[in-house]
Amino acid sequence: MAFGERCGLDVWTSVEADTPKWHVDMHTRHFLRGPGRGSMRNMADKHGERRAMAQARKRYGAVAWLAAGLGLAGQAQAADYDVFGDWPTHVVAADGTDFGIGVLYQYDLNRFKHDDGRLEDAQTNRRKYFGFYLRKPGLYDVNVQYDFQVRQWVDTFVRVRSKGLFGTDFGNFRLGYSKTPVGFEGVTSSGATTFIESALPTQAIWEGRRAGLDWSLIRRTWLINLGWYFWHKDLDGNNPGRTVAGRVAWVPVNRAGHVLHLGVSASRETLNWSGNDGDRVPPTARLRARPEDGLSPVRLIDSGALVNADHIDRRGVEALWIDGPLSAQGEYLDARVKRDGRPGYHASGYYAFVTWTLTGESRVYNDGNVADRRYRGRDLTAIKPRQRWGAVELALRYSRLDLDDGAITGGTEHDWTLGANWYLGEHLKFQTNYVWVSSDRRGVQLHPRVFEARAQLSF
Repeated sequence: MAFGERCGLDVWTSVEADTPKWHVDMHTRHFLRGPGRGSMRNMADKHGERRAMAQARKRYGAVAWLAAGLGLAGQAQAADYDVFGDWPTHVVAADGTDFGIGVLYQYDLNRFKHDDGRLEDAQTNRRKYFGFYLRKPGLYDVNVQYDFQVRQWVDTFVRVRSKGLFGTDFGNFRLGYSKTPVGFEGVTSSGATTFIESALPTQAIWEGRRAGLDWSLIRRTWLINLGWYFWHKDLDGNNPGRTVAGRVAWVPVNRAGHVLHLGVSASRETLNWSGNDGDRVPPTARLRARPEDGLSPVRLIDSGALVNADHIDRRGVEALWIDGPLSAQGEYLDARVKRDGRPGYHASGYYAFVTWTLTGESRVYNDGNVADRRYRGRDLTAIKPRQRWGAVELALRYSRLDLDDGAITGGTEHDWTLGANWYLGEHLKFQTNYVWVSSDRRGVQLHPRVFEARAQLSF
């Protein structure tokens, strides 16, 4: 069967003037009838019809081939195509090289009450990631992504795999802009998180992305990740400094639907002066968190500016358990800020949550994280539905953050979050959260309630 026929299109490959045939262009729904009435038509009619068909081939042939290529992304995908499954946003070559575009779009709605007028209702875009990737499985991958909502680069790197290059696996090497490893929830893909927003300690303590070089060695029952982030914290040239980080994890149980992951991590971020020679700004640290919403600029607890900060030491302890449709995840994080000529500062926090997938699916675990699409394949969502109408997940989280230390009264906060997620195929996800917030800073106590909703498209 011809390539075009597999797509349901008629792509002309030859001209047979005397073979009767109906040619259908699915883009225009225009029908051209091939010649087949020789005795009933004169020669001029035949030549005119041939010219019309040639013009139609020239006009629509390229469009038909393009549509066929995008609709299939290879003949093998045509038979398996599903509107809720693997979308035709990439092309796979015969040698396995995979090139495609990547999109993460999220639209959020936040509603507040019992907040003493401090928090404002909002609804807007949360993330608008767009980028592309080029991947040769087992050898290399290149990823470039930009968030058009906040106008910043996100994951942008080149990674090579030693086993594919040298035949021996002594780890993967990545150069570029990527997430630092201290913060289990923070390192999870932004499109694969169980809750709409990160827990309090993740917001305040996780460093985020930095540019540099990292190395990872992954085995079935353990993993090691080391990073030297020697350039700016973002690709726009802001937040100069450097970070050295490491993470190790033991995974004694690691099979589909059943996981036990235990890990520790640590890093040191050394801060540099910023600004021009005539306008130098001393390094400053600041730890703060929103009440687990993403649209309000208000932080109920905040360390304030910690000037003359020399470096920040971060530590984390993480755990994940998955048993069929049930799972539990928790993490402890702390940060110690060393300041020149001033007392140091210490902040800490933790979270724990449980999930239950009502439709029976398990959370996906891959190479040290949940639904980590950066290592294998391109269809690993947090939960992959088995039913055509999707999968439904319930989740409950408790988080706590303490930003009080000595004379610095940043405040304390603890939140309960109840969440429900609907995974409709591999690319659509709908989430709702309800958050009970309790904060106390400098004697001012607030107990707002937050309702959040999100619609997400990703591929």
